[in-house]
Amino acid sequence: MKLVFCTQRLDPDDPVLAATVPMVRALAARVDELVVLCDTATIAIDGVRVREFGAPTQVQRGARFAIALARELRGCGGVVAHMVPLYAVLAAPLVRPLRIPLVLWYTHWKAHAVVRAAERVCTAVASVDARSFPLRSSKLHALGHAIDVDEFRCAEAPPPPLRVLVLGRYSPAKGLETILRAAREAGAHVEAHGTDESYESYKRQLEQGFPEAELGGPVPRAELPELFARSHVLANNMRAGAPDKVVYEAAASCLPVLAANPVFDDLLPDELRFRQDDVDELARKLRALDPRRRPELREVVERRHSVGHWADGLLATVRP
Repeated sequence: MKLVFCTQRLDPDDPVLAATVPMVRALAARVDELVVLCDTATIAIDGVRVREFGAPTQVQRGARFAIALARELRGCGGVVAHMVPLYAVLAAPLVRPLRIPLVLWYTHWKAHAVVRAAERVCTAVASVDARSFPLRSSKLHALGHAIDVDEFRCAEAPPPPLRVLVLGRYSPAKGLETILRAAREAGAHVEAHGTDESYESYKRQLEQGFPEAELGGPVPRAELPELFARSHVLANNMRAGAPDKVVYEAAASCLPVLAANPVFDDLLPDELRFRQDDVDELARKLRALDPRRRPELREVVERRHSVGHWADGLLATVRP
């Protein structure tokens, strides 16, 4: 089978998109031919042919994307649009007349017009959970997340005091003030890392309001295991609808996680979940936390959210 996988960037050092690399490797191991269409790529992967369509403007990128896709449709058994609904919308006029399956992988709370259009033109939609796709759809398949469990290890818990780790964009949608206030009440130290692109003023407000917290920039993916090893707990207050991958990565490292998103109910027991934006509840759970490692969390990730499990599920939506 020949599969075309459309994504933004193929870069193992990208702080946000590096996780795409193991996804591509897992797919390549399961198909006869894998072609990746992406804006840019900084890595070559065995068994994968890459076509870059980067250009200075969105219109030019769209045109180059369509041309690159059209050249790959001979013998193609399926096209996957990864996290960018516009790719599915642009691909549909080329692939649907040829009866080539078109699948959108999307996990976010935003249900903007392009997402709605993509849902209509795709043959299938895939997401982590039914609650991580913003529309109700009969086409939806819940596959779990795509975690390369082998990247992570279970380390011994560090000595006190309690260290709280926060990872991800400095965005209001992450509810970071709640975590910082709760950690202050619980007497815990917060170490945060993420990009502040488009949210520089928000990060400055956090720095001014919580000078005791360590609010750093993005870190390369290769440094995640060390961050998990020196922390006692990962805290995540992301709004419902977008299950942050870092929660599953921390769990794969046996690190306790405190999270608010209801989607994590298949991963975290009640004592590791709190109500969205509830400072008092989170502070109580931080004070009561058993900081020892939780190997049972890793077992759930291996069983339901491994990159191999994800790849098998995605390919089943292409060739049902």
